[in-house]
Amino acid sequence: QVQLVESGGGLVQPGGSLRVSCAASGSIFSIIAMGWYRQPPGKERELVAVSTSGDMPNYADSVKGRFTISRDNAKNTVYLQMNSLKPDDTAVYYCYLKVKRYSVQYDYWGQGTQVTVSS
Repeated sequence: QVQLVESGGGLVQPGGSLRVSCAASGSIFSIIAMGWYRQPPGKERELVAVSTSGDMPNYADSVKGRFTISRDNAKNTVYLQMNSLKPDDTAVYYCYLKVKRYSVQYDYWGQGTQVTVSS
């Protein structure tokens, strides 16, 4: 089994910064991608940023230039540095992990961490 433990969410004022982290453990085998999705209140879950092994990160247009995704492969951890935060960034942020075991791909999700941008 695979576990994803998120941390770092919270309340921040507009224009502020926040970093969320997600550590993966368990039967990971080969990581294909790690990243973040978010679900704003009353809306569908949407991609924020995904880091695919051996490829450039993919960002949602709404966060380009403000958010940066990074990975520590030795720790199986993904980070999302969020700068110049806006109220529209308020959402539950979910960690995402895609792994491959014996030629089969599996998707995993974290429990979610709340990010609230408000004055």
